[in-house]
Amino acid sequence: MVSKKIVLHFPHTLVDQPIVCKLVKEYDLEFTILKANVTPREEGLLVLELSGEDKNYEQGIEYLKKTGVNVRPLSKNVIRNEERCSHCSVCVPICPAGALIVEPLTRKVNFYSDKCIACELCVNACPLGAMEVHF
Repeated sequence: MVSKKIVLHFPHTLVDQPIVCKLVKEYDLEFTILKANVTPREEGLLVLELSGEDKNYEQGIEYLKKTGVNVRPLSKNVIRNEERCSHCSVCVPICPAGALIVEPLTRKVNFYSDKCIACELCVNACPLGAMEVHF
């Protein structure tokens, strides 16, 4: 069994095609959408966690590539620079994945990197630059 986070870039000619549906039906893969920005007649971006049997996963990735979808691993990570963080909690409400949570007793912001989808919203919001992108 394999489970990987991947980034899919769709050319405008493919955004209205049931490509992810085919991954489920024909390759028996499961997916979790981590981030999506797909607009008809424009380029699309989809960040998925894709899971399934090794053979099915490889066949599904090959199908995506043959279809014209640019596939790449999610290779960046967001980390928190503990020395810069003041625990102001500006980042908490904008995190779509729930990776940043205020501890009720201490009022400190906890960062759960395993929940992070690397959308970078917190990086842009942090007034002290404590949230950083690493490749």
